[in-house]
Amino acid sequence: MKYLCLVYVEEAVLNAIPKDERQALSDESMAYCDKLQKAGQLLAASPLHPVDTATTVRVRNGKASVTDGPFAETKEQLGGFLMLDVRDLNDAIRIASSFPAARIGSVEVRPMKELGCAD
Repeated sequence: MKYLCLVYVEEAVLNAIPKDERQALSDESMAYCDKLQKAGQLLAASPLHPVDTATTVRVRNGKASVTDGPFAETKEQLGGFLMLDVRDLNDAIRIASSFPAARIGSVEVRPMKELGCAD
C-alpha cells in the first residue's frame, strides 16, 4: 500500500539549530532515505524550499487568484515528503517515527488513493 508522509517543521526552530547540527540532520535523513530506497519501500522523497517561496493558487467562480505564501497560517510548515510503498499503516508509522525530522517536527502519514490508471 502507498502512503505519503508529509514532514512538517517549524522553520524558526530548524533555523535556530547550529549549522553543523542541521547538516548532520540532513545527512542522517539522506542516509535513512537511501536505506528505505534500497529496501524497496521509498518511491520518492524531497525536501522543499522555505515556506516564503510558496505560491498559493485558488480558483473561485472560474477566476484564479495567486497569493504569495502558504495556504494556511500554521506554526509548522510543510518541509518535505516521503512517498512509501509498504505493507500497511503500521509499517508506514514505523518508518515515519524513525525519520530524523520527526524529532524536531511532525510527520503526517496518509494513505494514497489508487486511481486505477497505469503507472
